[in-house]
Amino acid sequence: MRYYLDSDTLFVRGAFRAASTGISGGIRSASTLFNHTVPADWSHAEPAKEIELIAAAAGAGRDVLGLLTAVPIRNLCVLQYDFITVFVTAGIRQEPAGANGAGTINIIAYSSEGMEDSALLETIMVATEAKTETMLAAGRVSGTPTDAVIAACEGSIRHRYAGRITEPGRRVRDAVLKGVPEALRRYESGSLNVEPAFFIYSRFQGEHWVEWSPHNCPYYPCHFPGQRCDFCYCPFYPCKNEELGEWSDSLSNGRVWNCSGCTLLHEPAVADYLKQYPEAPLAELVRYKEKQKKCFIP
Repeated sequence: MRYYLDSDTLFVRGAFRAASTGISGGIRSASTLFNHTVPADWSHAEPAKEIELIAAAAGAGRDVLGLLTAVPIRNLCVLQYDFITVFVTAGIRQEPAGANGAGTINIIAYSSEGMEDSALLETIMVATEAKTETMLAAGRVSGTPTDAVIAACEGSIRHRYAGRITEPGRRVRDAVLKGVPEALRRYESGSLNVEPAFFIYSRFQGEHWVEWSPHNCPYYPCHFPGQRCDFCYCPFYPCKNEELGEWSDSLSNGRVWNCSGCTLLHEPAVADYLKQYPEAPLAELVRYKEKQKKCFIP
């Protein structure tokens, strides 16, 4: 899996088995998932056609599952919890209808460990339940008629079940409980968010969520002077490329992907290249880095 944003769309690319409650949803294999912000004056007459047009413009073909939202994609929250990544955009329409703009909560929950189809459907149930829990706890309506969830996975099947007490279900639930209120806060604050928010589940000095920000980072430079931090929250994680990282044993969660020594996306030239060509695969970036090194050999 890898993801990137353009001006109004989150794209998630890979070789997925996925289930969606969104427009033209269902359960099937897909190479592209997306969440697209429609313009304020958009007509809701043909949402399925809008999905097709976005997929065609992105060169995604027909093996795509898409969601539509009125929430600006810059209000996106990305949450990483081990092998689970969750993407959330959220807005609640106030009364009278339309008084506060957007009215959709969209969730994409991805697992880098394979699931049976039944587990994907359970993931949708867990994410929806957690979303409802956050809304009711805040004294608000539980959602909107256009809310949607995509559950997706890659890799060989490791999970037959994904209920809330399973390993994937627990992680999805915790990510949604954290992500939905954060996404609503970002949207409703009215502030101009210029980039998504990123949260990592940490076990350092106790289990908790940590929000990562490229601004005033206390660890800079964590790799080398002059490094770029645009992609500190790596869109390829876990890439599973053992030339860039390695599997490490965790005391409480089995093997986890450790890429703390990887500097690929911190190289200024590589970071610039990925920003210019956001669909570039990892292998292409590795080749580009090597090409840059050869250009500077005295």
